[in-house]
Parts: sequence; C-alpha cells; structure tokens
Amino acid sequence: MPKLFAGLIAVLMFGSVLAQAADAPVLILNRADPWVYRESGDSYYFTASVPEFDRIELRHASSVQGLAQATPKVVWRKKAKGPMSLNIWAPELHRINGAWYIYFAAGQVEESFHIRTYVLKNTAANPLQGEWRELGPLQLPWDSFNLDATHFQHNGQHYLVWAQQDKLKSYNSALWIARLKSPTELATVPVLLTEPVLDWERIGYKVNEGPAVLQSHGKVYISYSASATDHNYAMGLLTASADADLLDPSHWHKAAQPVFYSNEQLQRFGPGHNSFVLDESGQHWLMLYHARSYKDIQGNPLADGNRHTRLRQLPISANGELQFGQQLPDRW
Repeated sequence: MPKLFAGLIAVLMFGSVLAQAADAPVLILNRADPWVYRESGDSYYFTASVPEFDRIELRHASSVQGLAQATPKVVWRKKAKGPMSLNIWAPELHRINGAWYIYFAAGQVEESFHIRTYVLKNTAANPLQGEWRELGPLQLPWDSFNLDATHFQHNGQHYLVWAQQDKLKSYNSALWIARLKSPTELATVPVLLTEPVLDWERIGYKVNEGPAVLQSHGKVYISYSASATDHNYAMGLLTASADADLLDPSHWHKAAQPVFYSNEQLQRFGPGHNSFVLDESGQHWLMLYHARSYKDIQGNPLADGNRHTRLRQLPISANGELQFGQQLPDRW
C-alpha cells in the first residue's frame, strides 16, 4: 500500500507540474539549457539537457516553433564508468569548417562533480545521420571544473567562451574566452571575461556560466547565468563593440544588474542558460531559455527535472540595447 500511495502522489505531483507548465508558455517540457542552431530559414536543430543527465538528443524542424513537435533522436549515451559516465549537461551543436561538433559537460561515476568539457564530431551533412565520434576533452591550460563551452565566429576568427573554476579563487566558475586553433584546442591564452563578484551572482553558489553569443547592431553580446539553479538563477549581460579586440577584457562592459530574472506573476522562476537564434525571416531575434513554473523545490534543484524550454522575442533598440522584457510574457 505505501508504494501505491507513493505512486499516486507522484502522478498527482507530475500532473500539477504539467498543469502549471500549461499555464505558462512552454515550448518543450523538461528540457534545460536549450540550444538551437539555425542552418537556414527552414532548418533548425535543437538539443538540451535531459532530466536523466544520461544522453544527448537532437531534433530538427523547419521552424523554431516546430521543434516542439519534432521527434528527438538519441545520438550519444553516457559511458558505464570513467569519464563521460555521469551528469551529461548542456550539449551545444555547432557547425565548424564543414563538420558538426557537439560540446557538452560530463562527470564520472567515481567522482560526480569531476565536470569537464568533451567534444563529439560528425562529418555527415545531416547531424541526425552519420557517426558521432568522440574527440575527448577540450584541451585547456589548467585542469579544473569546466563546462558550458560555446563557439562563435567573428571577423574570420573562431572563438570559444566557457565557464571554468579558478582554483585560486573562492567561486565556483567564471567565464573565459580564447581563439580556437581547432574545435578542441585553444590558439591563445584564456582571458577572464567575468567572475561572480556582484551580489546577485553569488546566491547559493558563486557562479558565472551558460554563455550565449549574439552579434548584431555593431556589437557582440554575451549573456550568461549566475547563482544557484533554483529561483535565484538569473541572467547577466556582457557587451563589446564588434570592432573591439574581444580578447581584451577592458573592451567588455558588464551590466551591474541582472537583465532577466524570476517573475512570480508570469510563473517564471530561475530563468537562464539561454541561446539566441534568428527567426525564419532572418530579421528578428528569438531567445530560448529554461525556467520552472514554480518557486518551491524539495531537495537539490539539480534533481528537479522541471526546467522547461521557453521561447520569446528579443527586440533590439536602434542604439543596440537588447530588450529582454522582464515584465512581459513570452511571445513569438
């Protein structure tokens, strides 16, 4: 009887979560750290963290909204032990020099938070086909907790931004940038972009993570997420001129306050780890991000799988300000 009651309670709780999610505008249920890659105006690929943290999925659709109905395909599963055997987090799909790459973070059964960044490669024209080959870990100058690598190209150069712990500091992770020699190797010494020194970045955990790059209006923007992954999770923003030396930290401006954060009236709690993408017309920016539809969490927030992928318009003002619309509901 206790198991029966426990099962009934679980069903009721899950039903309640779905009901709340239905009230809030959700694109894809139970997918955190959403990443979308626009191949063309009618070709979009999507990946994200699954609640089980045990595999990497890809889905494809002819529109961003169509990703909600697209059938996910598992392209890689975690190992039984050793590196890449636990906590498969935040995969990102990138097209670099004619091949597909997936950056993702992973721990190991023997040490769950020995989190490092790993890279997969696929040379097929369609990333849902062909073979995904393991290239091993991202090669960084020092070995410490690191995750959330994202690639972008600017003025003919390939860059990587990622989150990593500095063992000499008291925080969990900061954001770093470097040019790439190859998808797994850096060409330059990492440059510190931002570390969690502001009060809103240090609630629960001292974290800067989840970078996402947007280039528009003569500027380069990097959004990021900070604090614990409960309702305190929020997004910050770095901005540099497109003409600036992106490896000079003095050329980056950091917003003093979060640009996107919890809003109880909109059932948006702990928004963060976003990605940016152009719509089908190629004229308007959209933002995918994850959030929960409720505030109170029992136990470790990472064990709560109800971070859902949401989607919203992201207007940009004439002077290049991103309009996150903190008080506005999601629309697209």
